[in-house]
Amino acid sequence: MAAERSTAADILDAAVRVREAARGAMAGAAGTDAVLTALAEVVPYDHASLARWDPVRRRHTTLAGSYPQKATAYIETRLHHDPVFSVLRGPATGGLWLGDVPQPLLATSPGFRDVLRPLGIEDGVAQCLFAADGRYVGMLNVSTRGPRRAPEPARAAVTLLTEALAAALDPRAAAPPADALVPRPARARGSARAPGGLSPRELEVLAQLTAGRTNREIAERLYITPRTVGTHVEHILAKLDLPNRAAAAARAASWGITPPG
Repeated sequence: MAAERSTAADILDAAVRVREAARGAMAGAAGTDAVLTALAEVVPYDHASLARWDPVRRRHTTLAGSYPQKATAYIETRLHHDPVFSVLRGPATGGLWLGDVPQPLLATSPGFRDVLRPLGIEDGVAQCLFAADGRYVGMLNVSTRGPRRAPEPARAAVTLLTEALAAALDPRAAAPPADALVPRPARARGSARAPGGLSPRELEVLAQLTAGRTNREIAERLYITPRTVGTHVEHILAKLDLPNRAAAAARAASWGITPPG
């Protein structure tokens, strides 16, 4: 029992160091490679990566990782099409540990069959990471050779670290607040808020409207549902007192708000 308490305490101390490394990465004081180095003390691994999701290019970009080139390429360009990914993106927040994945699901996964299995991978965890406002920002992948099941404290630590890891990947985490996007004339009138009191998410949707995109297209880019997009559009029109999407797009263009990329 004493040994179990010692292991849990060691993992907790290691998790604190991961969080500190993530904060350093978010502030630009250190790279995300330091985060993975610290994470090895929580979950010993043979390969790991932190990959940021690019909603414009619709692919992941590895910020730090130790997977071979073929595995890295799969994570970046194909993993989000893998049948397992839809499970990862589900409501569970504790990550998907390879040893817990049902064999019928693994059988449908080209990532496991063609990429992980040839590397001798038998366990590990994949964790989708989300910003506080619900945006999908990227993912953590950790792989081990052999059935080296992580202790429960390590599994719990990975879950508790997801917010810190997401912040380390989120390009907006250290960005200026939303009111920095306010056009200069609006600021000159003393307004410290975004135009029309729009929220940061509403500004994102408004920017997409300028490209003439449908609710479904916007949803795919922002990783939210079409129904949620529709609600945001309704709020935008109400707040700006505009009759339709075209008018909202024109207003956004006049403010210099355009989609990223």
